[in-house]
Amino acid sequence: MKQHERVEKNVGLLALFMVIAVSIGGLVQIVPLFFQDLVNEPVEGLKPYTALQLEGRDIYIREGCVGCHSQMIRPFRAETERYGHYSVAGESVYEHPFLWGSKRTGPDLARVGGRYSDDWHRAHLYNPRNVVPESKMPAYPWLVENTLDGKDTVAKIEAMRWLGVPYTDEDIKGAVAAVKGKTEMEALVAYLQVLGTSIKNKR
Repeated sequence: MKQHERVEKNVGLLALFMVIAVSIGGLVQIVPLFFQDLVNEPVEGLKPYTALQLEGRDIYIREGCVGCHSQMIRPFRAETERYGHYSVAGESVYEHPFLWGSKRTGPDLARVGGRYSDDWHRAHLYNPRNVVPESKMPAYPWLVENTLDGKDTVAKIEAMRWLGVPYTDEDIKGAVAAVKGKTEMEALVAYLQVLGTSIKNKR
């Protein structure tokens, strides 16, 4: 019996070799990325989210927006013509977790910051059909009624700082005051309006 047949007919041995092969591939492909400055360095002008934007990001996650909207523009002409400059690693250095997504029921939002007014976003989130009649996106009217109390905001910022996001003590001290009494709608709009603004070349 040939050696490769011995491996192919023994499921346990085959599984072992598969794990070894995948592990080596992962080490070769992934580990070097952690040591490249290009990947780990933030792009020029990148700032940590404000307390209100960070709360808006959590609302974005809670409401499942990432299930229908990506935040990753691929380096293809069709994408850059529509959305702007392709996404670069340095934009996501402060993202924990990443919200790149993999599905686009709705458009990519990586460069949506500043593209529409706050009023447009509020109307769109309250009832998408008010501004885009053919939209399949659900309405989020409760965002106008729900207010933030800021009780978890400091803990969120401290967790992000522990992960390497450069928040200052002043950011932490002013966090509760920055969000208390604001609506979830205001927080989500603040988050959307900052997306992609660290890269200047955008449509």
